[in-house]
Amino acid sequence: MASPGERLPDDALLAGLGAGDAELAVAFVRRFQRIVFGVAVAVTGDPNTAEDVAQQAFESAWRHAAVYDTRRGSVRAWLTTITHNLAIDVVRARASLPMDPDDLPVVLAAMTDSPERLTVARDSAAGLRKALGQLPAPQARAVAMAGIYGMTARQVADLEAIPLGTAKTRIRDGMQKLRAAYLPEDVGDE
Repeated sequence: MASPGERLPDDALLAGLGAGDAELAVAFVRRFQRIVFGVAVAVTGDPNTAEDVAQQAFESAWRHAAVYDTRRGSVRAWLTTITHNLAIDVVRARASLPMDPDDLPVVLAAMTDSPERLTVARDSAAGLRKALGQLPAPQARAVAMAGIYGMTARQVADLEAIPLGTAKTRIRDGMQKLRAAYLPEDVGDE
């Protein structure tokens, strides 16, 4: 026998979740548990981590139910966006391993001297290495930290002891220079 909450629209279930109605909260979780867990697994690649992300997503939905706006999209889209963002944060935190700044020149040298370390085709790797080698050292470091190690601009700023805006500018400018040197001229922004 179906509970009365299972027949309610998504936004009514979310409102019940936010209001602390136990029956509606259970119905909300049951309705969305597969999609939330699926998004978390797709992003993290690990079922155990995905369970934690799913739990955090439902907790976030409960805490922020009052700010949900039906004009901005469906409850499903809102909840999957929350889940996706949380999962990305977990993946970034896992990928961002601390690095001694003194080791960065060695990593950059290995990256620009060893095409085997790159995952792109050999001819593309040569062009990328050449373009990266032509960047000013601060930009090359910022691009390497962001692009290879998956660090955020905040992490780059902290590691380099520079303002956040400077880190963002170095990453952006370095990536623009790489794109200009690396991509064919007929590839434009669309």
